[in-house]
Amino acid sequence: MKVGETVKFDFAGKKKEGVVYKLFPNTVYLKADFDKAKGKTVKRKLSALEGGKPKENKKTKK
Repeated sequence: MKVGETVKFDFAGKKKEGVVYKLFPNTVYLKADFDKAKGKTVKRKLSALEGGKPKENKKTKK
């Protein structure tokens, strides 16, 4: 994922399309056009957009 790339994200149970505005290690800021707010900035976790991979347990039970 890079700045300027178009991605789809969930918003209020629907899929919306937005452009990556800022990119951090765990967070993504997207610019999206809504009916009453054009160019709104939406913050999402990077794992929510990429499908997320399960975290590994550092401790294993024996």
